[in-house]
Amino acid sequence: MNFDELLIQTGDRDYAENMQRLRREHSMGEFLKSRKELAESVRKIVADVGERGDAAVAEYTEKFDKVKLPPEQFRVSADELERAHKALDAELLASLKQAIANVWNYQSEIFVGARNMSTGIRYTPLRRVALCIPGASAPLPSTVIMTAVPAQVAGVKEIAVLSPPRYKGSIHPVILGVCFELGISEVYRIGGAQAVAAAGWGTKTIAKVDKIAGPGHDVVQLAKKEMFGMVDMDSFAGPSDVLIVANEQANPAWVAADMLSQAEHDPGAGIVVTDSLALAKKVIAELATQCAKLDRAAQTEKCLRAYSAVVVCPTMDAVIDWANDFAAEHLQVQCGKESKQISLRLFNAGAIFIGPWTPVAVGDYWAGPSHTLPTRQTSKYFSALTCNDFIKSTSVIEYSQEQLVKAADDIIRLARTESLDAHAKSVQRRLQSNG
Repeated sequence: MNFDELLIQTGDRDYAENMQRLRREHSMGEFLKSRKELAESVRKIVADVGERGDAAVAEYTEKFDKVKLPPEQFRVSADELERAHKALDAELLASLKQAIANVWNYQSEIFVGARNMSTGIRYTPLRRVALCIPGASAPLPSTVIMTAVPAQVAGVKEIAVLSPPRYKGSIHPVILGVCFELGISEVYRIGGAQAVAAAGWGTKTIAKVDKIAGPGHDVVQLAKKEMFGMVDMDSFAGPSDVLIVANEQANPAWVAADMLSQAEHDPGAGIVVTDSLALAKKVIAELATQCAKLDRAAQTEKCLRAYSAVVVCPTMDAVIDWANDFAAEHLQVQCGKESKQISLRLFNAGAIFIGPWTPVAVGDYWAGPSHTLPTRQTSKYFSALTCNDFIKSTSVIEYSQEQLVKAADDIIRLARTESLDAHAKSVQRRLQSNG
């Protein structure tokens, strides 16, 4: 393998062209412009489920997942969940329990609802949410933890898990076992746009939710976008990427390994931006060595060539500016002793991983923040999923007679300026009736 074409260096003749290609591959705007046909297909599925409910969900599940499921079989039974939990490897279960505890502790510490004491605002949990769990043949139990635990910390009472039947016509038993461990009993073996639409509209089988969250492929994210307004959504969470800010102090083998860890998602991208040409060349050499030895070498190689790059800028200031403009999902800072200081100048990212000992995998599985993060450069305005995304705020206003009397003239003046006579009189009548 040779990945020399990944090098993009300031001053190269084709620098502008390569940079334009790289930005295009990772831009939400370019994605939406280029996938109009897909977006229209998703829109039709969402509308059809809204019209025909469970029947449409069953048809699309058979069409896209090749599994024939009548509506009464959408939901996974309580017995299946319990059997899956009992079958979990003991050591794996112990690791899962500790990961759950880590996420629970972190989310509890940042929960604004715990400080629900202000007389001016009241926080309440959403009543019911749906969580989208990707359903490839390889299980993703970490995604159940990273979406469900924040919702539970927020106090959400009803959680519905949606995952496509991609494992022997159902959901991988490890995912089912984690759901049981978390006390989630409402699990549906449906996925794609049809599952998002079912949760958003509500059907005879699946009750309507207030919010849909979770990562997934483009179809799922476009469906969430389509349902936004009928329900709330978290962010456009997929496909995965990592941007690594590195200098000459970085370990090239570790940098390459971290690029590969995201590229193997297929689709996924690993990008390095550095002020060191020497480091860049070492990283590229490491990619060739390491990629060939991966279990998913072919898929990872494809993503490296299609979506990844090693960008060399003239200065660290230029590196930082480039990183802030790119707005990555995962942003790693591998600059030796300067890592913490440089990280303070970086502000557009779903999550920031500081120092050589903090690979993205720490966040994916263990540290506590959710790994459900905004992608396609949307971290400029979307945030990482947290427990605070599962609450809503209500303004609380209570005036005494004295306070209203004091403010009355100003309120009446403003109302009349807007030609809202009834607004003004709603205040005047109170003053007149009380002398």
